[in-house]
Amino acid sequence: MAISKDLYPSQEDLLYEEEILRNPFSLKLWWRYLIAKAESPFKKRFIIYERALKALPGSYKLWYAYLRERLDIVRNLPVTHPQYDSLNNTFERALVTMHKMPRIWVMYLQTLTVQQLITRTRRTFDRALCALPVTQHDRIWEPYLVFVSQEGIPIETSLRVYRRYLMYDPTHIEDFIEFLVKSARWQEAAERLASVLNDDKFYSIKGKTKHTLWTELCELLVHHANVISGLNVDAIIRGGIRKFKNDVGMLWTSLADYYIRKNLLEKARDIYEEGMMTVVTVSDFSVIFDVYSRFEESTVAKKMEMMSSSDEEDEIEENGVEEDYDDVRLNFSLSVKELQRKILNGFWLNDDNDVDLRLARLEELMNRRPALANSVLLRQNPHNVEQWHRRVKIFEGNPAKQILTYTEAVRTVDPMKAVGKPHTLWVAFAKLYENHKDLVNTRVILDKAVQVNYKNVDHLASVWCEWAEMELRHKNFKGALELMRRATAVPTVEVRRRVAADGNEPVQMKLHRSLRLWSFYVDLEESLGTLESTKAVYEKIMDLRIATPQIILNYAFLLEENKYFEDAFKVYERGVNIFKYPHVKDIWVTYLTKFVKRYGKTKLERARELFEHAVSKAPSDAVRTLYLQYAKLEEDYGLAKRAMNVYEEATKKVPDVQKFEMYEIYISRAAEIFGVPKTREIYEQAIESGLPHKDVKLMCIKFAEVERSLGEIDRARTVYKYASQFADPRSDPEFWNKWHEFEVQHGNEDTYREMLRIKRSVTASYSQTHFILPENMMQKDKMVDVEEAKDELKKAGLPEDQMAALERQLMAPTSTTDASKDGGRRVGFVSAGVISQSGENEGKPVTGNGEDIELPEESDDDESDGEDRVEIAQKEVPAAVFGGLSRKREEDGKEAAEGGEKLGALERLKKQKLAQ
Repeated sequence: MAISKDLYPSQEDLLYEEEILRNPFSLKLWWRYLIAKAESPFKKRFIIYERALKALPGSYKLWYAYLRERLDIVRNLPVTHPQYDSLNNTFERALVTMHKMPRIWVMYLQTLTVQQLITRTRRTFDRALCALPVTQHDRIWEPYLVFVSQEGIPIETSLRVYRRYLMYDPTHIEDFIEFLVKSARWQEAAERLASVLNDDKFYSIKGKTKHTLWTELCELLVHHANVISGLNVDAIIRGGIRKFKNDVGMLWTSLADYYIRKNLLEKARDIYEEGMMTVVTVSDFSVIFDVYSRFEESTVAKKMEMMSSSDEEDEIEENGVEEDYDDVRLNFSLSVKELQRKILNGFWLNDDNDVDLRLARLEELMNRRPALANSVLLRQNPHNVEQWHRRVKIFEGNPAKQILTYTEAVRTVDPMKAVGKPHTLWVAFAKLYENHKDLVNTRVILDKAVQVNYKNVDHLASVWCEWAEMELRHKNFKGALELMRRATAVPTVEVRRRVAADGNEPVQMKLHRSLRLWSFYVDLEESLGTLESTKAVYEKIMDLRIATPQIILNYAFLLEENKYFEDAFKVYERGVNIFKYPHVKDIWVTYLTKFVKRYGKTKLERARELFEHAVSKAPSDAVRTLYLQYAKLEEDYGLAKRAMNVYEEATKKVPDVQKFEMYEIYISRAAEIFGVPKTREIYEQAIESGLPHKDVKLMCIKFAEVERSLGEIDRARTVYKYASQFADPRSDPEFWNKWHEFEVQHGNEDTYREMLRIKRSVTASYSQTHFILPENMMQKDKMVDVEEAKDELKKAGLPEDQMAALERQLMAPTSTTDASKDGGRRVGFVSAGVISQSGENEGKPVTGNGEDIELPEESDDDESDGEDRVEIAQKEVPAAVFGGLSRKREEDGKEAAEGGEKLGALERLKKQKLAQ
C-alpha cells in the first residue's frame, strides 16, 4: 500500500527524527515530537503514535492520549462508521498491556455502550471485572449498572448482573428493588423487600426509615395481590399495625384492599369491621369508615350494573329464535354455564338480585357511625363517664340497647379512675327504669349504687339523695325518711374495727358526716316531720361539727317561726362560738337584729353586752356594720351620749379607708341630736386623728363651712390656713378657689395678702426646692402681684385709664429717702452687719454686737412676722379697692411720717395688738 507523501517527515521534522533514531525508547522525545505536530492532520499524528507505541507499548501516557484523540474523531460519526471498528481494535491492542488500568477499561466500556453492542459490551464488562483487582471494581460496576438499566437489555441479563452486583455490595439492595419494581418483577421485589425488613442490621443508604419501607411493601402486596404469592400478607400487615401506631387506619384499609383484589369481599368486610372495632383514634376510624362506605357503595353500583346487563341478555334470548325443547337438558347445544343458569333459574337460593340486601347493609353502616365513633372514644378511656352518657343518648328510643349500655358502663367504669362523676351512671340507669314504671328494678339499681366504693363522699351522698327524691316523686314519704335515717346512721364500733383491720376504708364509712346528706335530711324533716324530729336532726348536725353558718341561721329561723325565741337565741350563741370571722359575720348581724327587734329597750343592758362582745371579736374590716347597729340601738332605746361614744369608738376601730365616711356619719348624727356647735369637737378630732391628707383637706373644708355658717370667720380662716399645707396649688386648685371666694366675701387686704403668701409658700414647699431669690426674681414676683391686683381692680369696676395710672404707681421704684429701715432691705438679702442710717456713713456697714439680741414680746408672732417681711413684697394698692379702709390707711401713714418711718400692713396689725 502506497503512503502519501504528506505523511512522510518534512524538513522541520528531521531534527526530531534524528533524536528518535539515536534514542527510540525515550518517552520524552516522542512526547516532544507529538507536541510539535499538534497542528498536523491526525493521520500524520496517527503514524507518529503508532511508531511510538511500537517502541513503547507499555506507556500509559501514550495510550491514553492516543485513545482520547481517536475518541474525539469518532464523536460526531454514526455508530455504524468503520472508524468505530478501528477504535475498538485500538482499545483491544491497548488492553494487551493496559489491562490493569481502570480508566482505559472505562473508556472502552463507555464507547461500547454508545455503540449498543449488547453482548460484546457485557462480555467486556466481565473481562474488566476479571482483569482488575476487587478494590477497583466499583469503578466498573457503576457504568455496568447504567448499561443493564437501559431499554432493550433483556430482563434476565439485567437481573443476573444485579444479583452479581449484590454479591459484591449488598448495601445497594434498594437499587435492585427499584429496578425490580420498574421491571414489573413484583414477586421478587416483595421477597427482597420483606427480607430487608426482617434484617435488623439493615441500614438504608438512601435514608429510608423502616416505616417507609413497610409502607412500600404494603403497597406492593396490596396492588399486586394476584401476582405475589408465598408471602403471608395478612400477618405482614397485622405486624405493621401493631408496630406503627400512626398509620393504623391506612394499614387496615390496605389489608381490606388486598382481600378485595383477591375477590374475597366478605373477608374484606370482616377486616373493615375489625379495624373499626380496634382503632383508638378518631382519625384512623374516619379513614376506615370512609373507605368502607365507598366500598359498599361501589359494590351496590356494580351489582346494579350487572343486573341491568343480565336483563338485557335475557330479553335478547327471549326475542331470538330457539328450538322448543320440553326438557332443557336435552338441548345439547348449550354450554355448561348456560345450562346451569337455565336449570337453576327461579330458585331463591340462586337469585343474584341482592341489591336490596346490599343497600340495607350500606344504610345500616351509616346508621352505626355515631355508635362506632363513640366506641373509639371509649377505647381511648373506658372510664370517661361523659362518653358513656353520650352512647346511651345515641340509642335513644331503644330501651333494650340503653339498658345493655348502662350495664356495660357500670361494670367497666372504675370509680377511682373515672373522668367525671361515676354516680351519674347509676342514677341515670335507675331513672331509665323509673321512666318505664318499673320501680322494683329502680330500687334494685339504687341499692347496688349505694354499695359502690366511690372516690368522693359527695358522689355517694348524691345517690342517696336521688333515691329519696325518687321515693318522694312516688308519694312514698315514709320510705324517703327511712332512707335518710339509714344513710345518716353512724357506723357501729364493730364495723369500724373490721374496716380498720382491712386497712382500706370505704367511702361509706364517711357518709354520716356528709353535709349534703344532712341538709337534704333536715329539709325532709321540716317538710314531712315534726318539730321535735327536725330539732333532733339539727342537734345531730351540730354534734357532728359539720354545721355551716346557713345551717345555724335556718335552725334559728325554724325556732323563731314556732315562737321559741330564747332557744333561737341560744342557737345564735352556739353559732358565734363555733365560727370565726368572716363566716360568723352574718350570724352576728342577724342575731343582733333579731334580739333588738324582739326585746327593744326591755333588755337594753343585755343588748349592750352582746354588741360589746360582737365588736370586740370582729376585725376592723367587719366592725362598721356592728357599730352602726349599736349606735342605732342607743339612739332608739338608750342615751344619746352613749350613742356619741359608740360613734367615737367606731371612728377609732374602722380601717383607715372607712374613717372619713364614719366621721361623716358621726358628724351628721351629732348635728341632728346636739346641734351644729357640737360638731366642732368632732371636726377637730377628725382632723387630728391621722386621716390621709386628702381626707383631712376635705374635712377642713367642711369644718370651715360650718364655722362660716356660724359666723366664726376667723376660725374658718384658721382652718383654711391649716388645710393649705395639704393642697398643692398646681394639682388642687379647687381648695384655693374656695379659700379665694371666702376671702373675697369675708376678708380684707391683709387677709388676702396672707392667703397669697401662704399659697406661694405651699407651692415652694411642694416643689421641694429651697433657694434665696435674687433681685431680678423679686421684680418678677412683683409683676405677678401687679397682675393679681389688676384683676381685682377689674372686678371692682375701675376704668382702664385709672387702672393704667395705678399700674405705673405700683411699678415705680421706691425712693431712697422715704425708705424705712425694713423697707430698704431687699428680700432675700442677708447683711453681714448693720447699715448706718446717718448721712455721713451712709451705705457703710457698721459692726454690730453679736450678743445684743432684741427678742419681741411674743416670739411666735414676731417670728412669723419676720418671715413675712422676708417673703412678702410691699405694694401700693389703690384706695378704690378697699373703700372705707383707705381713710384708716391714710391716718396710719401720717402717724408713720411723724415717726420717721413708713409701716406696712403687718406692722400696723402688730402695733394695734400691742396697743390693746
